[in-house]
This record gives sequence, structure tokens and C-alpha cells, in this order.
Amino acid sequence: MPRGRRPEGSHALSDAERQARYRARQRNHKASPPVHYRRPVDRRSRPQRWRDAVAELLALQADYASWCEALPENLRDNATAQALQTIVDLDLDALNDIELPRGYGRD
Repeated sequence: MPRGRRPEGSHALSDAERQARYRARQRNHKASPPVHYRRPVDRRSRPQRWRDAVAELLALQADYASWCEALPENLRDNATAQALQTIVDLDLDALNDIELPRGYGRD
């Protein structure tokens, strides 16, 4: 039992004929213009963006701290553990305590 489609003509197409037919079909097909999406505009104020960024940093630091604590003893001296410990040792609470100016005479 032969596999594949039956030839449309009297004989099966060669690879070169099949490729030529494919390229002709591609030339005739009108390509649709690419769709470009705009990023949504961030409407948060600068102080709000700052607070959100600091909150994200604090959350990441907590995740890295739990990862560092979960490392087994035999991995405590490798480069990953040292990098995690450096991140945990950063004092990000100072960023959280900053009072940002409101600007435009509202200070």
C-alpha cells in the first residue's frame, strides 16, 4: 500500500518541481502587513512607581533569602551561595524609608 498523496499529473513531482510550485504559490500570496501593538501607557506617578519598585526589590530579596537558607551545607561555599548572601546582606530598608519630593511646589 503506497503512502502519501496521489500525483496530480501523470507522474510524481520531483523535489525541484515541488519547490518551484511552492515558491510560485508564496509569490502569489499577498502577505498581510505586520501588526504592531502599542505598550499600554504607565499612568502611575513617579513616587508610586518608586514605591512599587522598592516593594518588588524587597519581595525578591525575601525570596533570595529563603533560597539561601534552603541550600544544603555542601553548597554553602559555592559562587551561587555567595551571590545569594550578597543580595541578602543589602540594606534595602533605607530605600523604603526615602521620602520623595512631590514636586511643582507641593513639597
